[in-house]
Amino acid sequence: MNKLIWQQNFVDGSTDLSAWNIRLGNDLLDSNGNVVCPGWGNGEQQFYTGNSNNLYINEFGLNLCARRETTEADGRSFAYTSARLDTRNHLSFCYGKLVIRAKLPVGQGLWPAIWLLPQKEVYGPWPASGEIDIMEAKGRLPKQVSGTLHYGKDWDHKVTDEFSYQLKNSTINEFHDYALEWDAKSIRWLVDGYCYAERRQQPDIMPFDESFYLVLNLAVGGWYDNVAVDEAVLPAVMTVSGIWLYQ
Repeated sequence: MNKLIWQQNFVDGSTDLSAWNIRLGNDLLDSNGNVVCPGWGNGEQQFYTGNSNNLYINEFGLNLCARRETTEADGRSFAYTSARLDTRNHLSFCYGKLVIRAKLPVGQGLWPAIWLLPQKEVYGPWPASGEIDIMEAKGRLPKQVSGTLHYGKDWDHKVTDEFSYQLKNSTINEFHDYALEWDAKSIRWLVDGYCYAERRQQPDIMPFDESFYLVLNLAVGGWYDNVAVDEAVLPAVMTVSGIWLYQ
């Protein structure tokens, strides 16, 4: 895993968003664009936009900004806006080391995430084809990050393998390298080069032998940390300075 095969350097001004899809709205959609459920399946309260005050690149990197901003859509009203983007149909990979350098916002009700979803749902709809969460954070817990696997043949048999890590002398509101090392034998989660969790692959049970694409998003509210949103922390920014994929 020492050959660099894909890179996004958002700091030097040369990288645009041509490798990314900017996702809009509040509804989780299937592969055909049909609404599956609201709240992106997680009870999230934000409405995603591609507006320049929600998604922009500056000298610090790529910024996803959550705001207290009312949006009316489809007869519904949303109190917050934010941003979500992914590399589906642009970049997907099976096995390798993916490193994302990011600074995350602190505040109750914020849910920044860096994660992977299957390019093709070979084993069936979620959770059967899997999900790999490289990093998720609860904004009210500024020293904690988690890595998670989701899989199982259907909703009733969903398996969640979650691992958490406590940052030692800093918080999520400073830049850290969040990494995933993934091969046919195991999946490992790292922060700043330190491996804090490893899950052995079970080929007959786990679906992690197919290509996955990258998702970046900053959610507001949601079931991951089911607490009231502290609006005093808004606007809140998640910044990604760089991404490196090695194989």
